[in-house]
Amino acid sequence: MTTLSAPAPTAGPRLTRWLLRLHRPALYAWTALVLLTAVLLILLQGPFADAAAEGWRQVDQCGITEKCSYDQDAILRYKDWYDYATLAAAAVPLLTGAWAGGSLLGKELESGTAQLSWAQSSTPVRWLTVRLATPAALVAAGSGLLAWLHELAWAAGRGRIHSAKEWYDVGTFHTGGPLLVALSLAGLAAGALAGLLLRRTLPALGLGLLLTAVIWGATLLVLPHLWPTLGRSGHGYGGAPAHSWTVSRGGNAAHYQVTYHPYAHYWPLQLTATALLLAVTALLTLGCYLVLRRLTGKAARG
Repeated sequence: MTTLSAPAPTAGPRLTRWLLRLHRPALYAWTALVLLTAVLLILLQGPFADAAAEGWRQVDQCGITEKCSYDQDAILRYKDWYDYATLAAAAVPLLTGAWAGGSLLGKELESGTAQLSWAQSSTPVRWLTVRLATPAALVAAGSGLLAWLHELAWAAGRGRIHSAKEWYDVGTFHTGGPLLVALSLAGLAAGALAGLLLRRTLPALGLGLLLTAVIWGATLLVLPHLWPTLGRSGHGYGGAPAHSWTVSRGGNAAHYQVTYHPYAHYWPLQLTATALLLAVTALLTLGCYLVLRRLTGKAARG
């Protein structure tokens, strides 16, 4: 009994080292994605933002009919690279879901690597826990860094760059706060569940990607309703205050009604959506363990 239980304290670290070695290419790709996007976001909050702001200052000084020159290249460069950085950050949840389904679990179950690990010194529960906890830590750290830098990059252009995105822009909102971390963790759990359900690389990759996209789409639908809106109505034509997110608009030619979220609702919406997604992630994780138990029976315990 003593001999059999002795390796238990080192099983976790040994499984973690094996996991990192097995998925070393994915780890390198993840590190490269985070570092390159982080460098771009740092440039966007520094020299790119300053150059674009100066270009717009030159535009503002131009008269209506006066012909003048301004740094159009700086303005367009900021816009293009901001879009590229936003796209790279927004892709993290989808890439995570696809990788978790196809490579993290689907491939190991299809090839028999998982069964080999269970037959040696690891129980199925410990095996799954390491495969969820280790990537979750790396995904949370990387996506958290990108979200923080993206928020700084957006803030650097706010009020200075006329073409800067509004705070409620889909890409800007979902990549500039803790919501990106929650979406990425939900993608990891969804992909893991897909891998356990299908146990084949390509089908699990596709299902993990699909489930993550569905979660993101559902988030987009419920997001405006996660915090009470403000309203405004009156005679004639009108709308929400400047820089507000219009949720609904109604009325007729003589009267208007509009509901909206002001910028002050940014953090309440971010935190509420994050809490909701973390709850979804917890349910998906529970689903992973239930499916594992169905696959392995009593062997899954421990």
